[in-house]
Amino acid sequence: MSRRDPVQTPETRLERLGIALPGAAPAPIGSFRNVRQSGGLVFVSGQGPVEADGTLLSGKVGGDVSAEVARGHARLVAVNILSALRQHVGDLTRVTGVIKLLGLVNATPEFSRHPFVIDGASDLLAEVFGKDGIHARSAFGVASLPNQITVEIEAVFEVRGDA
Repeated sequence: MSRRDPVQTPETRLERLGIALPGAAPAPIGSFRNVRQSGGLVFVSGQGPVEADGTLLSGKVGGDVSAEVARGHARLVAVNILSALRQHVGDLTRVTGVIKLLGLVNATPEFSRHPFVIDGASDLLAEVFGKDGIHARSAFGVASLPNQITVEIEAVFEVRGDA
C-alpha cells in the first residue's frame, strides 16, 4: 500500500478532472451483481458505455465507430466502473490499487487497435489513482456485445478494510 498526499485523493483528482460520478452505477442486465468482494479484492462486473441519462453508446468499432470515439467510450466505462466501486466501498480512498482490467471491444474482424481503445479506461484510472492505478490488462475484439455496445470492461481492485 502506498501513502497518498491527503490533498491528492481519488475524489479530489476526479473533481480536478471535472468528473462527477453518477450516484448509482447502471443496473445489471442479467442475473449477476455489479460488485462482489472477496477479502481485499473487489471485482466489478463488466460495465458498458452508459451515459448518466441512460443512453447506451453502441456500434461496431472499425465500422461505424472510430477507434478515437470508442476510446472515449472506454473512458466513460471507467467512470461507470468507479461509480459501482464507490457505491460498494463508500469512499475511493479505500482503494489501494487497480489490479486488472479485461476490455472487450465490439469490433469489425479487421480492426486491430483494441489496446488503444481500452487505454481510454486505463488512462483515466491512472489519472484517478496515480501509480496505484497502473494495472495488468487484457484487451481484445469480439463479434458482438450486449445491446451492441461498443466496449465492455470489467475490473479488479484491491481495497483496505471490509465494506
